[in-house]
Amino acid sequence: MISIELISNDIPPVKTSDTIQTVADRMAEFRVNHLPIVNDHQFLGLISDDDFIEISNYSLPVSAVNLASINPYIFETQHIYDAIRVFHEQNLTVIPILDHKMEYLGLICINDMIKYLATLTSVTQPGGIIVLEINNRDNSLAHIAQIVESENAQILSSYTNAVPDSMKMEVTLKLNKTDISQIVASFLRYEYVIVATYNYSDRNNGESDRFDSFMNYLSF
Repeated sequence: MISIELISNDIPPVKTSDTIQTVADRMAEFRVNHLPIVNDHQFLGLISDDDFIEISNYSLPVSAVNLASINPYIFETQHIYDAIRVFHEQNLTVIPILDHKMEYLGLICINDMIKYLATLTSVTQPGGIIVLEINNRDNSLAHIAQIVESENAQILSSYTNAVPDSMKMEVTLKLNKTDISQIVASFLRYEYVIVATYNYSDRNNGESDRFDSFMNYLSF
């Protein structure tokens, strides 16, 4: 997915002639801490609520505000991962989207990004989660998927995370089954290290204790 696919014009930008009060009101209305400044489709910068925190006269125009030197934006053709990176690095609530003429097209709001991430990681769908720890050189997602599919399950989403100061990494799997006891047992048979499991069963009739005992038995 590229950034243009998440673009929104629901939050209008502000102009240099708008007052600080207008900016503050719009931020409060849309629950954001940043707004793009745009004059005739020309992107001029991003104003933050921190930029006018020490200004008492809210009737002053935006042009009177000294903006922070950081002026983040991404192009319409950049991958959505670039937007996620900018959100994280700059601690933003909106990211302006520009075309390659440097003209403003719209923005991506942090709330829309969170909704997209929820869809990307399948967090809204029921299913269990397994976290594996593997060596970097043993990173065979095909083998991991084969184990899951051998138990008539599917991986809805997955991501990896490097373990600091080691040659290991964690692989988090979101599966389409809530009872993942058999899948966990299969991973243990193949000597995978299981860091954690979540939501492995939606039943609450003592099977949790039996599953924990089974896990302990297989660990020996």
